[in-house]
Amino acid sequence: MSDHSSEAHSHGSVKSYLVGFIWSAILTGIPFWMVMTETFDKGPTYIAIVLFAVVQIFVHLKYFLHLNFSQQGKLDTYSFMFSAVVIVMVVGLSVWIIYASNAMMM
Repeated sequence: MSDHSSEAHSHGSVKSYLVGFIWSAILTGIPFWMVMTETFDKGPTYIAIVLFAVVQIFVHLKYFLHLNFSQQGKLDTYSFMFSAVVIVMVVGLSVWIIYASNAMMM
């Protein structure tokens, strides 16, 4: 039988969570500052927001969901990646179908 105890997988330490929290706060604060101060034009601000959001996704995956490519964490990481691909495909294809249906009705 498989071992489903809480000791089967290593969960993050307090240090890991604090590092993730600090990175998340920084990656949220910089775009917030860019929008509130209007220091940059709209184009670079939009690009920066998207880039900081993508980086923040990876920070959350590493520090909070503990996904990694070690021998023990490979299966979890691959399962997550497969789920993410399926969700992106379902949402993307749904939007495509709705757009195409709308275009045919006009």
